[in-house]
Parts: sequence; C-alpha cells; structure tokens
Amino acid sequence: MDIFIIPIPGKIIFVKRIKVAESADEIENCYAVMAELRPHLGPEEFAAQVERQMKESGYRLVYLEEGDEIKAVAGIRIAEWLAGGRALEIEDLVAKSVERSKGFGGGLFEWIVRYARENNCRQIKLVSHVRRCGAHKFYLNKGMKIEAHYFSLAF
Repeated sequence: MDIFIIPIPGKIIFVKRIKVAESADEIENCYAVMAELRPHLGPEEFAAQVERQMKESGYRLVYLEEGDEIKAVAGIRIAEWLAGGRALEIEDLVAKSVERSKGFGGGLFEWIVRYARENNCRQIKLVSHVRRCGAHKFYLNKGMKIEAHYFSLAF
C-alpha cells in the first residue's frame, strides 16, 4: 500500500492508498470503475477473468482509493520481449467518469511508472483504440510516444 499525494491547483488531495488488488473483495470493488472502460464484462465475468489472468499471465489489478471510494483502476503486467526487453504493459487504465481531470488517473499512472522502475522494466507499453483521443492526449502529456502500429486478426 502506498500513500500518494496528488497536487491540484488550489488544493492538495491526499489519497489514502494505491494498492494491488489481491482478494476477491478487492477485485469486485474495482468492477464499477473498470466497467466504464470494459462495459462488455458483467461483475462475475470480470472477477473470474481477472483471477484467471492473474494466475496465467501475471496480470495485476491496481486501484487508487480516496477515503472508501475507488477513483481509478489499472490492469498491468510485466513481460519480456526480444525486441525491447523487460517492460510493463498497461492493459487497462480508467478513472471514474465523474472524477476525471482531478489527477486520479495521473496519480495512478505515476505509481505505475515507479512500479515499473522498481521492477527493472526498460519501458512502459500500452495499446489504445484509435478512437480514444482523450486517452491519447493523456498518454502523450505523460511523455509517452507513439512508436508502432498495432495489428489484429479476429476469430
């Protein structure tokens, strides 16, 4: 658990914790925020998939909480590629819609950067849908660069 301070013009918000969800209750508590980004998943399906991905691929669900309310959630995993070495991949990052532009997503992103460095990652990667222009602006403002095209083949 980390205490994190997010400066906002005119005030400072003290975030009680940023934590990796480990228990079923913590995973379930993240659902309402994550559902804003992944609305195709119901609560039970979400919990089951997160638990499966945690076991099979090292997925970690991280959340930022102020008081007793979750404000932002991220799904991350660390992996290694021949092309670039060890990297942290952000699979999901979402702030609660009514809390956007208040620094919660940015605070969680900064925690992820620190976590990646502590885990000897050489970079942070993510894939963002081409229509998510607001997200692209957020990531570019955080210093990320557009480096590649992402291709897929659905079955």
